[in-house]
Amino acid sequence: MAARLSAAGLAPHTTDHADLTYIEAELPGLVDVETWREVLAALEEADCFGLVTSANGRRVWAALGNEAPATVDAVRGHGLQP
Repeated sequence: MAARLSAAGLAPHTTDHADLTYIEAELPGLVDVETWREVLAALEEADCFGLVTSANGRRVWAALGNEAPATVDAVRGHGLQP
């Protein structure tokens, strides 16, 4: 994900924790449509993500759990028996 954010022109900062990896990147003042698309496509890979706006600017953040799920379908709620 950090590589994809870098490819979109951002400078991501990654912090590793025991249970998750946290990535954040400052956004420039103006972001063109194509860059937004690239940033959103990168953030889709995260378990959770967000946008923080303050007097100091804007930044995107994302968190990815370090434990791999058994299957992608289990994460997305598919294939579960009622």
